This record gives sequence, C-alpha cells and structure tokens, in this order.
Amino acid sequence: MARLEVLVGALREENERQNLVSRPSLDAVWQRHIVDSAQLLHVSRETVPDGAWLDLGSGAGFPGLVIAALQSERPVTLVDSRRLRTEWLARAAALMGLTNVEVVLSRVEDLAERRWAVISARAFAPLDRLLDVAWRFSTPDTLWLLPKGAKAQHERDALGAEWNRLFHVEQSLTDPAAGIIVGNLQGRADTVHTGKTTKHKRGSGR
Repeated sequence: MARLEVLVGALREENERQNLVSRPSLDAVWQRHIVDSAQLLHVSRETVPDGAWLDLGSGAGFPGLVIAALQSERPVTLVDSRRLRTEWLARAAALMGLTNVEVVLSRVEDLAERRWAVISARAFAPLDRLLDVAWRFSTPDTLWLLPKGAKAQHERDALGAEWNRLFHVEQSLTDPAAGIIVGNLQGRADTVHTGKTTKHKRGSGR
C-alpha cells in the first residue's frame, strides 16, 4: 500500500507535465486506476499463473506498475513506444522501490520474440489488432487479461475465425458497464505452435 501511495502521489505530479490520465479520473484515482488494475489478479476464473508478466502500451503504468507493486517477486515488463512515457514508468518504478520492473521503449511489432506467462493491455488496441502484433509472445498456457471497457463483449464476439482461442468476458469490479477479456490463445488457425517456434501449416499460403 505504501508503494501504491507513492505511485498516486507521483502520478498527480507528473500529470501536470504530461497527460498520463484524464484529470477527472484523478478525483477517483484509487477506483479508476489502482483497484481497476489490481482486479486483474482476481478476475479470472482460473488462478493467474506464476511467471513473467508483459504489459503492452503501459502508458501511465496501469496495470503494470500496480501488478509489480502487489507481486514484487514477479518480473513485470512494461512496453511503450513513447519516450516520455517510458521515462515516467522508469522513474515511477524507482520511486516505488520496485526491482522487478523492466521498462522497454519499443513498438510492439519490434519487440524480440519471447514467451510470457501473462499478457495484459489496457486500452492499447482493438482485440484483432492486438492479437496480430502480440500473439507471438503467447503459448497455449499464457493468460491474457485485457480490460476493454464497454466494448469487451463486442470485440470478443467480432474476433474472426482465424484465431484459435478460449476467451470470455468478465465484468469489471470497478465499472458495471465495463468488461475484461480473459483467456488463452492457441494461435492462428493456420499455424502450429510448438512452444518455442510457430510454424505455418503447409498450404496456408503464408
């Protein structure tokens, strides 16, 4: 809790320099950002697996910094393509005394391929676009935790047949109108996942 208090104070100060979150949301910062992030540890019907956590489009640090504060033994990597945001993320992690955080300045498309136990992305990209650029970081056991607001069910239902997935929508604990897409991704329908590499099926044309 002390680390989260530090985060809230630093966020208020930094938001005067760059627009990390909307000003009105700071009036309810614990509900809108802290608890909204922390709920990802409890929203799944299954236990969130141990192992490294990848947070894409981390921006202001939600949910990544909150997860790292609550589970200081878990390696958490925060990725953002904007230098000012990554500088903020690194500074906030240092202020919070977090040693389990890695901040990466990169487009998701340019990240080195690696597998993760958990992947999160809050308001980063539409689901189909997110999977296009990030599915190579996933194994069939990777848990995806994707806060999607009021469009969660629509995005999940609109996902094309090219994806083999087991996704469902959980209602947010902090906003009755919002949903979180939760589940596992087997990969593209025209590929075979071997755990270390991904191969296209013969005749797929890709």
